[in-house]
Amino acid sequence: MTAGYFAGWRFRALIISVVVAVGGYLVISLYSGWQDVVEAFWKIGLPGTLIALALSLLNYGLRFIRWQMYLESMGHKVAWRPSLRIYLSGFALTTTPGKAGEAFRGVLLKQRGVPLPATLAAFVSERLSDLIAIVLLTLLGLSQYPQAQNLVLIGIVAILAMLVALSSRRFHSLLLKRSETYSGRFEGAFRAGVALLKDAHNCHSPWLLCIATLLSVVAWGGEALAFYWVLQWLGSDISLSFAVFIYALSVLAGAISFLPGGLGSAEAVMISLLVLKGMTMPVAIAATVFIRLATLWFAVFIGLVALIRSRHGEALPDENNGEVL
Repeated sequence: MTAGYFAGWRFRALIISVVVAVGGYLVISLYSGWQDVVEAFWKIGLPGTLIALALSLLNYGLRFIRWQMYLESMGHKVAWRPSLRIYLSGFALTTTPGKAGEAFRGVLLKQRGVPLPATLAAFVSERLSDLIAIVLLTLLGLSQYPQAQNLVLIGIVAILAMLVALSSRRFHSLLLKRSETYSGRFEGAFRAGVALLKDAHNCHSPWLLCIATLLSVVAWGGEALAFYWVLQWLGSDISLSFAVFIYALSVLAGAISFLPGGLGSAEAVMISLLVLKGMTMPVAIAATVFIRLATLWFAVFIGLVALIRSRHGEALPDENNGEVL
């Protein structure tokens, strides 16, 4: 049963690991100049914090809509309430390399008749859509920092390679023919990969690709806007276009690094560019720590709450219609 994945030491280990990660993150981030960082947090205040969190919620909501669209494009309709809880549960594992832990949603969705290859296809499609949006956002300020061209180019190459792999009918046909005759040690994994690509192909029709890209740009643009406002509240005169560029480039650096949650690489890029633009180191650290808490770690917290709900409610039927909640 799915509940077994949440039982005993596994669940406690997950909670402890997240708490340790958050604690370690804060200690390392605030190691130098913590008094200045606290002062900067005070300047942002409760209204600023609520605005930043609201824009993060907008990000999660739009990405969930995109997720539902991917599942439906593959012929899997899951009621929005349990699907939302399952989707948010994946955020608890955001701080895994390449966010691969978010694919854990497949364990929960499998109980609702969604095969694992379909969930993985939606997951891969999500990563591609996010990457497209982030690269597009970096273009807003790239001319102001051309040194980042190589990093953006890596993102573009990755997008093109993934689009070819997920959208090319000829490529899929070749793999399908190969899977019918292939027999070897990795036969099962190879056929599962072919099934994943077949499902993912349904997620990349022209209209769905356009809608998903629009949702992704607005979702990540909302968090970038929150970052810009944080900088304004801290007295920075950095332009909106460059603030969006800094945020998007840091997310891109974190994604390419494949470090858990992009930890370290994203912060390094963000702080370096803020200091380059004239911010003092303590204020740059404060802005970076704040926006990461309001985006990455806020998502992890919501994911843990949803995961706890999944742990206690996954096998409980709805009294009204017998649906599993």
